[in-house]
Amino acid sequence: MRTLSLPLALTARISPVVVLAAAGWALTSGPATTPAAEKESAPQSAPGETPSGASTAAPAKQYAAAPAPCGSISAATIKSLVPGAKTAGKEIPSTDTSLRRTCSWNALKGYDYRWLDVSFEILESDQAAAKSYKDNVAEKSGGGPVPGVGDAGYSVVNLTTEDKQQTREGVVMIQASNALVTVTYNGSDFESKKAPSTDEINKGAIKAAKEAVAALQSGQKA
Repeated sequence: MRTLSLPLALTARISPVVVLAAAGWALTSGPATTPAAEKESAPQSAPGETPSGASTAAPAKQYAAAPAPCGSISAATIKSLVPGAKTAGKEIPSTDTSLRRTCSWNALKGYDYRWLDVSFEILESDQAAAKSYKDNVAEKSGGGPVPGVGDAGYSVVNLTTEDKQQTREGVVMIQASNALVTVTYNGSDFESKKAPSTDEINKGAIKAAKEAVAALQSGQKA
């Protein structure tokens, strides 16, 4: 078998990801300053509410921490999507594992190369996660919705060519309450120089995303 040289784009694909977070608001009201005669007839607000009845409690977070990403995908799925890879995966170092965790699987079997990443990101609120999701989707083009997974889902597949070698990569992004789940799945054939079909890559990425979201939902909650 001849020695294979992986394209530079495949051997250095993971780039640092900035953890996004949104600050929560807490509303407080000071002591009443009305004269004593007026205080007797002034309506009393319920604890945790403003005089108008609006709650001052900060919105509860559905998910408190990112789950273990390397355990979020079944061994059977790893064997199917990344033949030859160790099913345990490899977790990527993070500056704050409670907020963001990523696991990676990759392998070259014969001339076929596959790479799978699964990433979880925990934000301060559903609104912050929804905004981040929309911003991320806006940076992609040519994709479409992924219905029935989380609160919102999007999938896109792109083909790149480097030194006549094709690589096809699919990205699936899911918002589930205050969490974001991102799956990246790509592949190449170093004998034919061709990439796997769009359908194969897209279905594989969506399958992994569904399992990752299920792992998030069944894991630790706030």
